[in-house]
Amino acid sequence: MMTTRLMAGLTVFMLVAGASAETADRITIPAGTAMRVRLESNLGSDISSPRDHVRGRLAQPLVIDGRTAIPAGSGVSGTVVEAQEAGRVKGRGRLSLRFTSLTSARTDDSYRIRTRTWTKVAPGTKQKDAATIGLPAAGGAIVGALTAGRKGAAIGAAVGGGAGTAVVLSTRGKDVRMGEGALIVVRLDQPLLIDR
Repeated sequence: MMTTRLMAGLTVFMLVAGASAETADRITIPAGTAMRVRLESNLGSDISSPRDHVRGRLAQPLVIDGRTAIPAGSGVSGTVVEAQEAGRVKGRGRLSLRFTSLTSARTDDSYRIRTRTWTKVAPGTKQKDAATIGLPAAGGAIVGALTAGRKGAAIGAAVGGGAGTAVVLSTRGKDVRMGEGALIVVRLDQPLLIDR
């Protein structure tokens, strides 16, 4: 009878100890965790298309409570979500990515992940456009004033401004380019359970 109780107690202890060890070997990486990714793909708002494959590697390990869950150098892959080429006059280049897979450099285990969409928009050109229109207008006004007085200044400004506007209308805005080796930061959209 005593032996049976002892064996039952020992079995329960081993189950609890085993469960604790198993729990200790699992790490939950919470949603919102930042991942610094160094790209291994050349991407651009004018050269990429939605669903193009994107590859990269973690530039820093994912550390949770002082424990390394995923080491630096681990591979990540995903897709281009949006690639919008810059237009004329308005419409800046725009590039969006999302990662869906993570492969540990330590264990080669692959995990399905979902990151928030990373997006970059090309800088605006309003200041440059204003200068492109304004400088020829000012130059035209000066030349017009010198040759025909006040009336000539007005005509010269209109002609110069029109030439500057034509240049702006025929020039495309800037595109987004991300070369191999570029560093971006993405965040997990859902928690991830890792077996160490």
